[in-house]
Amino acid sequence: MHVIDEIKQTNTDMAKAYVKTVFETVKSRNANEVEFLQAVKEVFDSLVPVLAKHPHYIKHGILERVVEPERLITFRVPWMDDHGNVKVNRAFRVQFNSSLGPYKGGLRFHPSVNSSIIKFLGFEQIFKNSLTGQPIGGGKGGSDFDPKGKSDTEIMRFTQSFMTELCKYIGPDVDVPAGDIGVGAREIGFMFGQYKRIRGGFEAGVLTGKGLGYGGSLARKEATGYGAVYFVEEMMKDNKLSFKDSTVVVSGSGNVSIYAMEKAMQLGAKVVACSDSSGYIYDENGIDLHTVKRLKEIEYKRISEYVQEHPHAKFVSGFEGIWSIPCDIALPCATQNEIDESAAKVLVANGVKAVGEGANMPSTLEAIDVFLNNKILFAPAKAANAGGVSVSALEMAQNSSRLSWTFEEVDAKLQDIMKNIYQESVKASEIYGAPGNLVVGANIAGFVKVADAMVSQGLV
Repeated sequence: MHVIDEIKQTNTDMAKAYVKTVFETVKSRNANEVEFLQAVKEVFDSLVPVLAKHPHYIKHGILERVVEPERLITFRVPWMDDHGNVKVNRAFRVQFNSSLGPYKGGLRFHPSVNSSIIKFLGFEQIFKNSLTGQPIGGGKGGSDFDPKGKSDTEIMRFTQSFMTELCKYIGPDVDVPAGDIGVGAREIGFMFGQYKRIRGGFEAGVLTGKGLGYGGSLARKEATGYGAVYFVEEMMKDNKLSFKDSTVVVSGSGNVSIYAMEKAMQLGAKVVACSDSSGYIYDENGIDLHTVKRLKEIEYKRISEYVQEHPHAKFVSGFEGIWSIPCDIALPCATQNEIDESAAKVLVANGVKAVGEGANMPSTLEAIDVFLNNKILFAPAKAANAGGVSVSALEMAQNSSRLSWTFEEVDAKLQDIMKNIYQESVKASEIYGAPGNLVVGANIAGFVKVADAMVSQGLV
């Protein structure tokens, strides 16, 4: 073995040992936080070649520092329902890393929310935000409050109580929350109003996802779904494939899912299935998006109602079975870990050509291995899901300059950002010996920017 090869091997062994040691510490400190550990392992597994090539990251303890939030805030949210009963929910805000800019990340209102979910989302957000090229750090937050079945006044009371505490920790140059699952324009509006009331001033840049009349951005609600499709489109172009005449299955029927379906249809695809927590619909003629939009965005009904207007379609209870439908492109846009190993194997057996993650970490580690081992084109969430936060950052820019851009201007910027993320991920995968593996590429491209900034800023 040549001396250079020996040095490379020594550095690789050192990097592997470092990653293993740090991950064991993370496991011992966060033993019951399954989702967080999954997110950390997925990133760490990609970083050995980076650490071998740049051992100064080890000297500066970058991994030990990047896995610990700069701040984790937990608080109670007392509120009163329409019957006069006092309710109490638990809430969180994790301010994970500010090396690139103010903390940026959504708020999730869902019964599943706990510290593990929030930390996994916040950890992912560090590198996702880095990939966008925008000056934003990583954060996330939310509550185990469930908006489903609540009246507008109950949601207002809860969000006002939530913001009364959260407002102590956020600001346009400190931490800028946005929406996520269970938090849309209605919830953002109530929270912005309460923040304004408490602060006594109009700070438009403190929240993104606002209404268009008070500092919101055009194309924001479309951004995550559109962005995922733009990323997958670039990936498919590089492999002589296209959305045109492809059959697509999209999980979920919320904001991300609806606009992923819309953009896929605009590019010539036939979307045949979507879902919600109660089950999924299959329409072999192609989903009628107007019906889905009305049911989910206006009437707030279950997706099962679709078959009342389209009796040729089929509704199946239980959303897990949606991945048994044969398709060319699968876009998981619902929630974390919705595609497990067995579902991934079914998709592969049914001839799927590409998978684009529109949700946060929707595929398990085992499922990702199935896709990669079978040469399926795979767009990881860290990259493909970045459209929403990209346009949130563009909303911040508009608020700072007191300008409003057209839909076309914002959409063009979004397309450029997603193309750049794809190209950076491809480049990183090639430089570090994993050509075509966009999981590795996205993790490395996002990590290096953060690590370099942390080194430059000293031991903070």
